[in-house]
Amino acid sequence: MIVTILKSKIHRVSVTQANLNYIGSITIDEDLMDAANIIANEKVSIVNNNNGERFETYVITGERGSGTICLNGAAARLVQPGDVIIIMAFAMMEMEEARKYKPAVIFPDTASNKLIH
Repeated sequence: MIVTILKSKIHRVSVTQANLNYIGSITIDEDLMDAANIIANEKVSIVNNNNGERFETYVITGERGSGTICLNGAAARLVQPGDVIIIMAFAMMEMEEARKYKPAVIFPDTASNKLIH
């Protein structure tokens, strides 16, 4: 049996930009992507803690160390700069592998979107 489980999570980062006039996606600081084991073009689910919106998009690599969290295109209508969001990626795997899998979950500083060590 194949199950879908949480693979990666960036917990509580602040939206830095919302760019309606872009093709679409979410731009994420490459440091955060690496720490959460998320790659460019990966599908992610996003939860907006400020307004309850839940939506999906794909990832674009942002400038390393910038703290950038930018929602682009139509998704820009679902957030405001300063909103706190959770970004999650999921993976499908066999049940036995899933039982042993440990997701990459990071908790950046919400004010700066920088990794807390």
